[in-house]
Amino acid sequence: MPMNHVSLKSRILVAALAAGMLGLSACSSEGPASSASSSGGLSGEIVGSGATSQESAQTTWRSAFTKKQAGIKVSYNGGGSGKGASDFTSGAVAFAGSDDALSLDAMKAGSFAGCAESSNALNLPIYVSPIAMVYNVDGVKNLKLDATTAASIFSGKITKWNDPAIAALNSGETLPDTAITVVHRSDKSGTTENFTDTLSQNASNVWTEKPSQTWPAAYSGESAEGTSGVVAAVKNGTGTIGYADMSQASGLSVVSYGKDGNFVQPTGDEAAKVVSGSPARTGGPANDQAIALDRTQAGYPFVLVSYALVCEQYKDSHTAELVKSYLSYVVSSEGQADAEKSAGSAPLASAFAGKVQGSIDSIK
Repeated sequence: MPMNHVSLKSRILVAALAAGMLGLSACSSEGPASSASSSGGLSGEIVGSGATSQESAQTTWRSAFTKKQAGIKVSYNGGGSGKGASDFTSGAVAFAGSDDALSLDAMKAGSFAGCAESSNALNLPIYVSPIAMVYNVDGVKNLKLDATTAASIFSGKITKWNDPAIAALNSGETLPDTAITVVHRSDKSGTTENFTDTLSQNASNVWTEKPSQTWPAAYSGESAEGTSGVVAAVKNGTGTIGYADMSQASGLSVVSYGKDGNFVQPTGDEAAKVVSGSPARTGGPANDQAIALDRTQAGYPFVLVSYALVCEQYKDSHTAELVKSYLSYVVSSEGQADAEKSAGSAPLASAFAGKVQGSIDSIK
C-alpha cells in the first residue's frame, strides 16, 4: 500500500510508559516543557552523531532550539547508530543517537572519553517509530507477509516474487515471476538490529543469525548506506524490498505484517501493542531508561525506540549544561510536536517525557 508522510499517534507510548513502566528514582516535578527554556544564558557548541532515523527530527530540533537559544550551536552528523556509539565512546561527540540501547557491559563507567571516570552512560528514549518493510514490485499494491515468509525473503531462502509461500498470503494479487532483490544497510545500524531482532524473535527457525547492527554475512543482498540509501535503492530498483524507519517511507509501498491471519500496517496503534507490553531493561543505572522490547505479542513488532546516549557526569560541566538544555527541548511537548510534524514520529507521552526529563536533570 503506498504510504505518504505518516504522522504517528502519541498512543505508541501512552499505555506502556505513562502507566509507570521504566520507573525512575529521580523524576522531575516539573513538566519538560518548562525545562526547555530554563537556560537562556548559555552559549557554546555541542556535536552529536549517530542514528539516521533521527536525522529529520534532529534537523527540526536543532533549528527550533537555536532560535530560542541563539548562543548555542548544535550539530548532528548521521552515519548510523554504530558510528554514533563509537564517536560517543571516543569523546568525539557530546551525545549520540542510537536505535539500539548500549548494553549493560558497554555502558559501564570508565569506558567513555568525554565522561567523568566514575560515570556510566545513560540511554534516554527521545524518538519512536515503526520500521516499515518497503518494496517496489510491479503490479503489487497490497503485499502481505508473515514472520516466516519475511524471514525467508530477507535470508534469501525465497528468491522469486511468485513463490508459493508469498502467493498463499496474497490471494487476489498478481505476483510477477521476478527475482527478489533484498536491500539492507551497509553501515552499522540500530535499525538493522531492531529489524533482525524482530525476525529472530518471531521466526528463529528460518532466521538463524543473531540480532546485529551489521547485516549478517550469511545473507546476501544489495547494500546501501543509511536509511536514505535504502529508501533510494528500493525506489529506484525492480523487485526490491528493504526496511526503513516509517518516517522516511514516504512514497513507497509498505508491507502489511500478519500474525495468526491478522494483517496490520506499521501504525502507531499497532506498534503501541508491542511497546505497551514490553518491560524495562533491568540491571542498569537508576536513571537509565532502556526498554526490553518483547516483539512476540499481537501488533506490529518491527518498532524502534531511538535513544540519546549521554554521560551521567561529563568531564566538562559546561558541556553537561549544554546537553541538558538541548535534550530538555527535545523531550518537551513543543520539541516532540515539532518532530511529529516534520518527521512523522510519535511524540512521547507527557508522563513518560517527564521521567526522561528527570534523567536529563540528573546529568552532571
